[in-house]
Amino acid sequence: MDEKILSAHGLTPEEYKRIVELIGREPNEVELGIFGALWSEHCSYKSSKPFLKVFPTEAPWVIQGPGENAGVVEIDDKYAVAFKVESHNHPSYIEPFHGAATGVGGIIRDVLSMGARPVCAFDSLRFGDPRNDKNRKHIKDAKPIAQGVVKGIGFYGNCIGVPTIGGEAIFDEVYAGNPLVNAFCLGILEKDKMYRARATKVGQKMVMVGSATGRDGIHGATMASAEFSEETEDKRPNVQIGDPFFGKRLVECTLDVMQKGLIEGCQDFGAAGLAGSTSELGAKSGMGVRVYLENVPLREEGMTPYEILLSESQERMLYAVDEDKVDEVLKLAKWYGLEAAVIGETTDTNRMEVFYKGEKIVDLPISAIVDDAPVYNRPRKEPEYLKETKKFNQENLPEVDLKEAIKKVLLSPTIAKKDWIYRQYDHEVGINTVVKPGSDAAILRVKWAVKPEINSEKAVAISSDGNGRWVYLNPYEGGKRVVAEAVRNVYVSGAKPLAITDCLNWGNPENPEIMWQFEQATKGMADACKKLNTPVVGGNVSLYNETVLPDKRINVYPTPVVVAVGVLDKPEDAIPSFYQDVGDVIAIIGDVDKPPTVNGSEYLKEVHGVVAGDIPPIDLDTELKLSQFIRKNKEKIKSAHDVSDGGLITAILEPAFQEEKSLGLDINIKTSHRPDFELFDEMRSIVVISASPENIKDLQQKAKELGLGFKVIGKTTDDGKLKLKVGNQEVEEDIENFKTLWEGSLKNLLD
Repeated sequence: MDEKILSAHGLTPEEYKRIVELIGREPNEVELGIFGALWSEHCSYKSSKPFLKVFPTEAPWVIQGPGENAGVVEIDDKYAVAFKVESHNHPSYIEPFHGAATGVGGIIRDVLSMGARPVCAFDSLRFGDPRNDKNRKHIKDAKPIAQGVVKGIGFYGNCIGVPTIGGEAIFDEVYAGNPLVNAFCLGILEKDKMYRARATKVGQKMVMVGSATGRDGIHGATMASAEFSEETEDKRPNVQIGDPFFGKRLVECTLDVMQKGLIEGCQDFGAAGLAGSTSELGAKSGMGVRVYLENVPLREEGMTPYEILLSESQERMLYAVDEDKVDEVLKLAKWYGLEAAVIGETTDTNRMEVFYKGEKIVDLPISAIVDDAPVYNRPRKEPEYLKETKKFNQENLPEVDLKEAIKKVLLSPTIAKKDWIYRQYDHEVGINTVVKPGSDAAILRVKWAVKPEINSEKAVAISSDGNGRWVYLNPYEGGKRVVAEAVRNVYVSGAKPLAITDCLNWGNPENPEIMWQFEQATKGMADACKKLNTPVVGGNVSLYNETVLPDKRINVYPTPVVVAVGVLDKPEDAIPSFYQDVGDVIAIIGDVDKPPTVNGSEYLKEVHGVVAGDIPPIDLDTELKLSQFIRKNKEKIKSAHDVSDGGLITAILEPAFQEEKSLGLDINIKTSHRPDFELFDEMRSIVVISASPENIKDLQQKAKELGLGFKVIGKTTDDGKLKLKVGNQEVEEDIENFKTLWEGSLKNLLD
């Protein structure tokens, strides 16, 4: 087989030989296209699969772990939530608006296919630094990419009626040529009415419902499994086009047929299109499938069987339907204004057979397509750069002006207020958003979210995190910290953490240093999940996030995006992230006596222009104690905000930045360490809380009983000023001046 043809399908000569051995002959062009898509890294996880086995996936509250379209955990005796995060990275560089929009649409359908009504979305974004635009060669500016991505997310989510209630955005040059766009969706279902992507018996009909099929998205999975280069613009046809209004009708139709008991299983059309959805349905069902391509509704003339099978056109679902219910399903789909057709049936052959106008054009064992993709034990080697980054000694840093350092950190687009992004999203559609974007975790009430008669009083807390710089500097410890940070954001909101979903965004797996990062980070993540009792219930791996330039290759930071989900007994139990009243006492709880370090911090990067330092081990026992303390004492805690990106000073200041008039702060931090280290350390497990003066002693006693450090550091005032004393240095400034920098930085860069 010509190597150019194989390369176009993302296959190596060795993989082609394996295909020939599995099927006993050479594949035809259509069959080769199927193998190229289903054996791609994006679909088969052939480089990452061995390392994902370390994740804990079970707990008494887990109903469905990895292996289906989304994970499902129960939140009470009747209801459950289904959720998942996935990447749409490469399409979002090529076509930011449509790449991001279809990422939202795809993850919504993943959750929908489990029988859940999608009720909220999150977005976790990584872009290049807009401050460096116009200075790069061969890479597009970050500003229009960020603008297009945010606009695309807002367009799809707003139109389909699923609120985007939170997320995160990081800006760093390593993402300039390869932005990361990770979309999350959560849905609610009655836990005994969950659907899976499988048929229940031989002879069931496969009914395709939704949009007609076009040529958009062909080779999408293959494109997502290759690095980027200057020829990337040629891949525009691989980016799908979404239609959220059609998507909304598909959501309502799917929920309707499920509620009426008209279908037995459901699979969305994602990567690899019709070839992927039908073969996966057959594989999970332990059956074969027979497909008739002439029945597929088309929106373009002259489409070939190859194009029909591999198109990744959006807003399409595959239902497994008993023959006596097919007419009713078709009638209902028509009532919703959707295309619908019987495109095949399940068989007892364990083969994928595809016909076009009476001619059999595909005849393959399903196991060869879905289960027998090669799994690579790729070489792994500790990166050379770590020898240099670990030599860093913070004691050699020059002294800085604290006030100017605080301003520089607040001006960082990574730290700056993200309302430029989330004000483009309708985060209140459905009127169930209790805590809006901008807090540690978003809170969504369950009542009315699915249908009016739901009587659950519960609320769901959601938070995402993924500091790739930490993982770059120490993959194992960084992996642990990313999980702990996402989980901490959930418990500081007053919720009980339940589980996580992750999207592992990495560089080129053929580079041994990249695979070493991957192995170490997944071990760290797994260890944190086990200790914190937050199993991984699903996720996604995105590799080949690499930009190939004429003179170098740039891999993104190893970036595991973790979305943690927790539950509150009632929405009123949520703890705000912002200070509530003048005169409240401010305290820090946790590792307050540990020596601070600015290794890997935003301060080190923004003020000193350095990315270096080892990442110290995190004390997960402290995290468990903090979770217990916050949740048991939430009635007396008036606000809670964890220390993370930007350090302690950012966690102290942000809660004072009020919508109307900012509160003042009188802060005195006693320390024997350098003041800048104390203020900008991101590594200690610390939560900043506020409480009324009469409750502070009781909270201090409760912390002591748990073995947690506790320091009162100040109070809120009504003078609108920051009066800060740390060690032997003092800073005084109007809070509004800091707030203006923090609020305006991102807006000024991206508007």
